[in-house]
Amino acid sequence: MKHFITLIAIMTIITPILSQEIINIPHEKAEGVTWATKERQFHSEVWDTQVVTNVSKPTMRVFKPENPNGTAIIIAPGGGLYGLSIESEGNMVAKWLNNKGITAFVLKYRLVPTGEDGTKEISDEGVNNPARIGERIKPILPISIADGLSAVAYVRENAQMYGVDVSKIGFMGFSAGGAVTMGVAYYANTIDKPDFIVPVYPWTTAFPVQDAPTDAPKMLIVCATDDPLGLAKGSIALYNSWLNKGYRPALHMYSQGGHGFGMKTQGLPSDDWIQRFYDWAVVENIVSTSKKD
Repeated sequence: MKHFITLIAIMTIITPILSQEIINIPHEKAEGVTWATKERQFHSEVWDTQVVTNVSKPTMRVFKPENPNGTAIIIAPGGGLYGLSIESEGNMVAKWLNNKGITAFVLKYRLVPTGEDGTKEISDEGVNNPARIGERIKPILPISIADGLSAVAYVRENAQMYGVDVSKIGFMGFSAGGAVTMGVAYYANTIDKPDFIVPVYPWTTAFPVQDAPTDAPKMLIVCATDDPLGLAKGSIALYNSWLNKGYRPALHMYSQGGHGFGMKTQGLPSDDWIQRFYDWAVVENIVSTSKKD
């Protein structure tokens, strides 16, 4: 009996892990790019969080809410295209959205091939050879964006299976994931076009702001004025590019928050950015709500 109870306890822990759905994203081979190191998830001492590096094949992890409201969001974590901040800017975001009835898909888009610790590489290059970062991300960003577009197309094509409204599919990206978000908005056609986007401190120095596309998606931008990468100006320029074309974008610019705050608690107003996203989404009829929300 004791062994049976132990087995039940173990299965209770394992079952949620086994039930997690991982989707292989359709993609074309990246010409001229090879990954010598396998994809790896680990705790980065440099960033003090869980990260994923050396993604060579794009995938998505599905987070299904108990009571889906029809809205879906694809989440692209940041990490300078050298890694993915998979917890603070990925899984934790997805779980929060699930509690609001939103179906979430955490995207692992393709990254710069690195050694065992891509976070250390980009940190070292940022100090000693910043130009090298630009050289290494140049061939990768277009395929990362292609992965984002493919992810949107997949969710729309399979919307019924996930209980998703085909007109309520969004894309949320952080930092480098924000650059992917911008690329998805600029280059989408029909089935791969998001209905709304949420660039969070988007890396506009890697992907410069362009004119808003025709029939642009609804947009909320989140950033902090004291972002040490100087991304506040780019976020404002992105906001203005939508505004100047007659759209009605939203912008939450916090005086403090720094860069990469994601779901971290800093004791600042920026800690509540995701609730502000939800408030915006309700007003814009992106999500349906109930009295308890």
